[in-house]
Amino acid sequence: MILIRRLQSFAYALQGLAFLLRTQPNARVHLLAALLVCAAGVYFGLSRAEWLWVVAAIVLVWSAEAFNTALELLADALHPEWHPAIGRAKDMAAAAVLIVAVGAAVIGMLVFVPHLASMGQRAFAASVPCLIP
Repeated sequence: MILIRRLQSFAYALQGLAFLLRTQPNARVHLLAALLVCAAGVYFGLSRAEWLWVVAAIVLVWSAEAFNTALELLADALHPEWHPAIGRAKDMAAAAVLIVAVGAAVIGMLVFVPHLASMGQRAFAASVPCLIP
């Protein structure tokens, strides 16, 4: 019985994730960004520590987006008409997503810029002829 309830809770969570992706354009943007970042991580062979930061950033962005959507849906269900306090709450939830997304971008730059710079240096070194015989 307990196992069935646990499985059902996972099913509900997956339904929520599917709803998030189906109805929220920003969630689809976050999905595309996460896939591209993961592909870049594999390409550059990120270290374990770098993966920890990247995964934490992805999880935080997704969590913030899900909480934002949940708050908006709940607010709309409880008070369908426009209300200034609900509008401010929605704006603050959106701001939380923005804060996390900017933080994730900073983490991405801290992780990937050194790899990109190294790749650029190798490309430059390969294209410059050796001046010393």
